[in-house]
Amino acid sequence: MTSTLPASDVAPAASPSRREGRERWLPAGGIAAGPVFLTVGVVLGISRAGFDFSRNALSQLALGEAGWVQTVNFVLAGGLLVMGAVGLRRMLYGGPGGTWGPLLVGVFGLSFWAAAAFPADPGAGFPAGAPEASVTSGHGAVHMAAGMVGYLALCAAFVVLAAPLAHRGRRGWAVASRLAPVAVLAGFAASAASVLAFTVGAGLGLLWLTALSTRLLSAVTDQGTPAPITQE
Repeated sequence: MTSTLPASDVAPAASPSRREGRERWLPAGGIAAGPVFLTVGVVLGISRAGFDFSRNALSQLALGEAGWVQTVNFVLAGGLLVMGAVGLRRMLYGGPGGTWGPLLVGVFGLSFWAAAAFPADPGAGFPAGAPEASVTSGHGAVHMAAGMVGYLALCAAFVVLAAPLAHRGRRGWAVASRLAPVAVLAGFAASAASVLAFTVGAGLGLLWLTALSTRLLSAVTDQGTPAPITQE
């Protein structure tokens, strides 16, 4: 004996417009994360008394009376990065870089949440009343470790995501994506001489992810379905 359900009880399939929205908005997280995080950080750095870009890291903006704003900035950026990682996974699924590229971007996003949960240590006179020399605490050590793991994952993601770019004939972009980690890591290496170099290196990484995500998003067709990454 068989029975049928009324048409009203049958769940409708996702419409093309809904699928298009999901396919476009998810990778948009990776596009927005860098500009949002850096814009908020720069505005806070300019507006907060005692902060010096040549001596203080953006992470230290999470300290002090208005530190909650930068903490929220970390949480928001992490969420956008994870969202972007999911979008990259959907776009690149089954093609070159479709597994490890999005996964590494996701690790980068999670590192922002860890950085929000475990704030940096005060130092170099910020926030007001802080000593010049900073003393590494437990939460400060976790913060630094999260940043190191996150940015190493991001640099690895750039190399992995060069593959789908090259596969689609975007060889210039692929070469640039393989070279981007050099610029990021050079900024980190120069941080011993200047904290600003560290900030520039970190910012370059975020902005290159924006550019890279934008380029990969163009793999989505005007009809809202993913272009076949594995085909030319």
